[in-house]
Amino acid sequence: MFMVNIAGVQVLYTGDYSRQEDCHLCAAEIPQFSPDICIIESTYGVQLHQPRNVREKRFTYVIHSTISQGGRYWCMAVYQTYINFMNERIRNQFANSNPFDFKHISALKSIENFNDVGSSVVMASPSGLQSGLSRQLFEIWCSDKKNACVIPRYVVEGTLVHFISFSAHADLAQTSTFLKELMPPNIILVHGEANEMRRLKQKLITQFAFRNTKIISPKNCQSVKMYFNSEKMAKTIGGVAEKTPEVGETVSGLLVKKAFTYQIMASDDLHVFSQLSTANISQRITIAYTGAFGVLKHRLKQIFESVESLPDEESEGPAFGVHERLTVKYESEKHISLHWRSDPISDMVSDSVVALVLNISREIPKVVVESEEATKTEEENSKKTEKVVHALLVSLLGDGEVWREWETGDKCRWKCGAS
Repeated sequence: MFMVNIAGVQVLYTGDYSRQEDCHLCAAEIPQFSPDICIIESTYGVQLHQPRNVREKRFTYVIHSTISQGGRYWCMAVYQTYINFMNERIRNQFANSNPFDFKHISALKSIENFNDVGSSVVMASPSGLQSGLSRQLFEIWCSDKKNACVIPRYVVEGTLVHFISFSAHADLAQTSTFLKELMPPNIILVHGEANEMRRLKQKLITQFAFRNTKIISPKNCQSVKMYFNSEKMAKTIGGVAEKTPEVGETVSGLLVKKAFTYQIMASDDLHVFSQLSTANISQRITIAYTGAFGVLKHRLKQIFESVESLPDEESEGPAFGVHERLTVKYESEKHISLHWRSDPISDMVSDSVVALVLNISREIPKVVVESEEATKTEEENSKKTEKVVHALLVSLLGDGEVWREWETGDKCRWKCGAS
């Protein structure tokens, strides 16, 4: 089983499990806490396993009766030895000798190496008889009624072989007991035949009718969407966590998100507790400015509390600082430059200074000397305008209704009709 935490949501995936200890495997354990979602297998649906002693008795009876009449027997299963997964009895026995080192059992690599003479017991795979050694033996032996085949796992209805289940899958009784102890609010049934899953779903709905339990049995490749509201908690680490804050005190730091966890740390600790690193961005902008440098400083003092001149050796020319965040330098008679290290506050200060410089530049009076060509161009434009106005009035009132009454200099007045 796997208990997975996704953004604070606990998801239990059972896989193939059994709550009953058998001859060599341990029983599945109950998790220590209830999950929000339980994805559980439903291989056997509403079927109930026979007691183990009954199944073992049936199993040995089929073997003995088949061998006694000269037949051959094969069992569709393959077991590999993982001692750590075994129960305590097998682990204790393994300390002295390997319990899976059988005296009268040997490995069979292929059908060509098998001497098919007399009675025999063969354990072969795959258990579905779709291919491999089990399929080859079935095709050779199935025509003789003295032979027998047992599938010790789940089979679909109508299988023409002896069915004695020793598979590590829970039946209805184990599934019901397991879910009653966990009591998850959401149950998703998987790994089962459609009819068995449907029957199990109806049975569980009846059993959990007293609770608001959501039970889903999706089809293959069908997506299941669930929505959860969970609180997001951020942990302080590094220098930020050295002092316990008082009630109502503000904790400042960088909020770092990794997967579904949140941490608050100082910028100096960023490279220690994460794979991130810090960097500084220095910005510089040059602005056209033809006014006096002292006037600019005076105007900035009216807005900002701290505007201090900087030594020439430090700034390589006339310069002053604004709140120790921005440096304004005199570059030439036509330009100044702004220098700052980028951060939200310094960026805001630089934007304000740029706006002020542009406003001062617009306030500086300009002297414009018009040339003779410019004067001639204005006269030509005035005449063109006069012609356009006359044509527009004629098109609306007629040629006899529009005339120019008087003209003085570059002005004229038009009379329309009797007015």
